[in-house]
Amino acid sequence: MLSRTQALALEKATDAQFKDLSLQAAALRDTHWGRTLTYSRKVFVPLTNMCRDDCGYCTFVQKPGSPNARVMTPDEVMAVVKEGERLGCKEVLFSLGEKPELRYPEAREALAQLGHGSMVDYLAQMCERVLAQSSLLPHVNAGTLSAEDIHRLKPVSASMGMMLENVSRRLIQRGQAHYACPDKVPVQRIRTLERAGEQGVPFTTGILIGIGENWAERVDSLITINNLHRRYGHIQEVIVQNFRAKPGTAMAHHPEPDLDDMVRTLVLARLLLDPSISVQAPPNLQQRFGAYIAAGINDWGGISPLTLDHINPERAWPQIESLRQATADCGYGLHERLAVYPHYQQYPDRFFAAPIAARLAGIARGDGLALAQCH
Repeated sequence: MLSRTQALALEKATDAQFKDLSLQAAALRDTHWGRTLTYSRKVFVPLTNMCRDDCGYCTFVQKPGSPNARVMTPDEVMAVVKEGERLGCKEVLFSLGEKPELRYPEAREALAQLGHGSMVDYLAQMCERVLAQSSLLPHVNAGTLSAEDIHRLKPVSASMGMMLENVSRRLIQRGQAHYACPDKVPVQRIRTLERAGEQGVPFTTGILIGIGENWAERVDSLITINNLHRRYGHIQEVIVQNFRAKPGTAMAHHPEPDLDDMVRTLVLARLLLDPSISVQAPPNLQQRFGAYIAAGINDWGGISPLTLDHINPERAWPQIESLRQATADCGYGLHERLAVYPHYQQYPDRFFAAPIAARLAGIARGDGLALAQCH
């Protein structure tokens, strides 16, 4: 495990030093996760693309008045879920803009027409419907949440997630990536991670690199995540995601992190985080599979045979069999996992409501990975 001083020094490591650190990261991965990488076969459901935040890099969010702004209806949600079920998916990832009803009357009206006063209430109802009418497991990525929100969602979801992105308050200043984003104030996101830990929720988080942060701010973001995991034991995976510039955004001409920057950050994450935390890199944002595996990742995240990456719609998911071959070329196997990592399935009373625990038991192998290979 790296100290903060050692982690800061990694930014300036020579090629020879970095090669040694990469080997350490890969060896640490092999020791704790074996020689099988994982992925989750899922469908992505963007429950709403309205949001009260204005991140400088986002094309997912649509403001009211845009023809693309929407709140999905229950029938639309279930149509995606049912088709995903037919294709062998086991997870529904609900993604949504943060608290649009607090900013836009149009969002409040759309929710009222569906019989709800908040997006969290509507999300909870749709999770209930997924559990009642399909064999899939809901995972919710709803941004910052109150303790009451988490209490409402835990009985109807297998796991939750929210990217920390970065702990730097500098990034919320005018001209920075998170200016005019009340939900990106670091303390608000850290509080959500704490609340999830207090309530025993298996949680996914991560950092977004290349949005104007410096190396020390990346280090401190990962240390913050690790300290929370040491306290509560609930961080099941950390995503290291690279910024991609998109036309029409405030950061359309902002430089993207290159492969070397991404790989160094992956090595940093693997050596800085507790070995029990899965380290993931999205395979569709920079398709250099061998470099990522050599840096110590053990998971490819969610891959859908049906739906787009709604946050990066221009970047297609790799075909699962192509990813399997690329992984095999590096000497590793590939197996489907569930929305909840195996460790957490060993403690169902702490981490799940009874219906979630029962469903997990029915679709998990003895080692906690998905019972059936992908279709």
